[in-house]
Amino acid sequence: MFGRSSKPIKVQVFGKTDLGKTRDHNEDCFLVADLTRGERSLPPTMHEHEIGERGALLVVADGMGGAAAGELASQMATDTIFDQMEKMWGTEKELTPQRFAYRLKEAVEVRGMGTTTTAAGVLVDHVYITQVGDSRAYLIRNGVAVQLTKDQSLMQRLVEAGELTEEEAAHSERRNIILQALGPDPKVKVDLTHQEIRRGDVLVLCSDGLSGQVKKEEIAEVVSRASDLAQACDRLIALANERGGPDNITVIMARFDGDGLRPAEAREEVGHQIYPLIDTETSTEPVPVYKGSPPPVPAKQARWRLILAALLAVAIVAGVLYWVNRGQ
Repeated sequence: MFGRSSKPIKVQVFGKTDLGKTRDHNEDCFLVADLTRGERSLPPTMHEHEIGERGALLVVADGMGGAAAGELASQMATDTIFDQMEKMWGTEKELTPQRFAYRLKEAVEVRGMGTTTTAAGVLVDHVYITQVGDSRAYLIRNGVAVQLTKDQSLMQRLVEAGELTEEEAAHSERRNIILQALGPDPKVKVDLTHQEIRRGDVLVLCSDGLSGQVKKEEIAEVVSRASDLAQACDRLIALANERGGPDNITVIMARFDGDGLRPAEAREEVGHQIYPLIDTETSTEPVPVYKGSPPPVPAKQARWRLILAALLAVAIVAGVLYWVNRGQ
């Protein structure tokens, strides 16, 4: 495979979802899959394997309450993304980063009901992340957590515009207003980013039930102190519930190791980095421009058109009768 090291790259993954303290049903769903073997694990289990030539897939989906059954929407999203990756990437002959990123983005462009989705595909020493909505991906390196995704939310727009600080946005009553979700809109803008992985990195995917209650610095501290990923997930979920647990809480953690990965260097860039697909592999179609209906015809103009049509019909009939009589 293109760029594949002969040395092993190992990943240890654990995921868990929790109802929270105020909801009566869980609208979150998550997925952990080994794309080389075509296997998906059932929660909550520790999944540990060597990353094969077709990589691994992690997905968190957060269904929108009241949007055609959020729990069904998130389950459909995770199932569809896995099925599409199995069908398209699983039979792909050109095993390159470009094709992997393209297939991942294509798989997330699903049609369904209302849900946010953050899907991470791991191939060799890179993670590719597709984002729709406000679930998040963080990378923890050397005890520091960096957010890899940008929320597709009203608050994120206001922060980027300089209207609010991140602290103000985190406490705003409008912080749950998202600008996109899979399903309700005929077209979605899938944010595709990437990040090089280093030995010892921990990737964290979570729904806003966690990120809304626990800061990234606290996530990094919990992961650094925990004896394993299962304990870290349990502690983060407990922390969100201690702070009210107003929403469902879902966390996936993946720790990377192996001689196929380089050690981290201080000067390396970590963060939100757009992955540029080449033109022939851009699958999201632009939203068609609505040009409007033809303007209504004024009543007076419509009346004259009717009169002219009637006169034309009379003229045609008279002409036909004239030629018939002339022939006789």
